[in-house]
Order: sequence, then structure tokens, then C-alpha cells
Amino acid sequence: MDRSIFISIGNLQIKWYSICLLIGMGIGSILVLKEFNKKGLNKDQAIDIIFYSLLLGIIGARIYYVIFNWSYYSKYPLEIGMVWNGGLAIHGGLIAGLLFLLFLSKKKKMNILLLLDCMVVGLIIAQSIGRWGNFFNGEAYGRVVSLSFLKSLHLPKFIIDGMYINNEYREPTFLYESIASLIGFIVLIIIRKKNNLKIGQLTGLYLTWYGIERLIIESFRSDSLMLSSLKIAQIISIIFIVCGVYLLGINSKKEKYYKEGKIV
Repeated sequence: MDRSIFISIGNLQIKWYSICLLIGMGIGSILVLKEFNKKGLNKDQAIDIIFYSLLLGIIGARIYYVIFNWSYYSKYPLEIGMVWNGGLAIHGGLIAGLLFLLFLSKKKKMNILLLLDCMVVGLIIAQSIGRWGNFFNGEAYGRVVSLSFLKSLHLPKFIIDGMYINNEYREPTFLYESIASLIGFIVLIIIRKKNNLKIGQLTGLYLTWYGIERLIIESFRSDSLMLSSLKIAQIISIIFIVCGVYLLGINSKKEKYYKEGKIV
């Protein structure tokens, strides 16, 4: 039985990849919605922003993935829209979502940094959950390792079995990133409760945390998107870290506090 399939009814197949993404987006959206409400957005405004951010994020994630796998998709163009088979690059989704929020904030005169601050906690937990979709699809795996290595990590049997890909055992880099993002979620939650947190610093912490997390873990991956001989995710991660450190530093000098801020 194909382990990527959650349920099969006739010709209809619902895949674990889709289920994991939906759970992640659902939990993340609930957290973002609550934070938006605290910062002055009514429910309808908040739902619209979340909906279009997710929609454009998915489109951006797919376009990004297809661009860096064009040698394949140029031969099989009909597969470009088959997102349920996997192939969503989070960096593409983040870029598309950011562009939308920049446009929206300028048009509606919203505080873009506070808008982002409200979203990053929900975003990082969604990323943590979504990585399990990669597991069921046999994606985001690492270097070839021995069975004894996987057992030494004290992993459940179903994960060890799932890391047997293309007749070889692989390092579970999807799990590394899922755990790192979960820890990042906890850190962001704790930091957000502080009274002296400035607007933009939570976003800065997210960018720095996820940038470092991905930069390190990507070095172990074997199925990375490449730009010539470079791993594109590591290039983007360095940019994230630089932007994150800048936001953490520049906003420490500002007077506006997160708890007092209003998006509009």
C-alpha cells in the first residue's frame, strides 16, 4: 500500500501531504486570527488577509519549486498543477506572501511590521506540521545512512521504515526541521509575552531563527533545490538571517511596543 495515501475512495485519493498541510495551515490560521483581533482587525478583515496570504503563498511555493525543477516540468507540463504530489517550496511561499502583505499594507495604510509580527508564530508552527507531509511523500530527506544510525536516534519504527527511500536509508532531515520549527514556535510564544518587545522584533527573531535552522539542516539534505552548484535554500537563509538581525537591532531603538501597537 502506498503510504502517501491517507484514504482512497474509488478513483479519489486523499494524500497525507494534503492532510498535513491543511492541519498546519488550520492551526496556524487560528493563532494568526486571534492575534489580528487583538491588534485591531475585525474578523472579516483578518480572515481575508489570512485567506489570500495562504492562497498566494501556495501559488508562490509551487512556482518557486517549478522554476528550480524546470528541466523536469518542461517535459511534463501537465504535472505543474499537481501540488498534491508534493513540490511546494516554503521560501517561494514566504516571498509571495510577503509581496502580498507589502501591497496590502501600503494600500490600506497598515503597519507592515506589526502585521508580520502577528503572523510569524502561526507560520512557524504551520511549517513544523507541514514537514510531516514531506515525510509521507518521501521528500526533504538527507544523506544515505545506515539502519543502525537511524536506530541510534531512537526513532519510532514507522519513521525508520519511512526513511527507506530508493532502496537506501536516508537521514530524516524533515524531522530535524520539524523539531527545530516547533522549538522556534515555543521560543516565539515566550518572547511575545514580554512587555518590552518592540514592533518588528518578533519578525526579526523568526527570520533569524528559521534562517539559521534551515541553513544548517539544508547542509544535510540530498534533494535540495539548486542554483548551479549552490543550494538556493542556503542563499535565502543567509538573506533571512541578515534581515532578521537588522530588524532585531534597528527596532530596539524605536519607541513603539508590540503590545501597544495597532495594525490600522
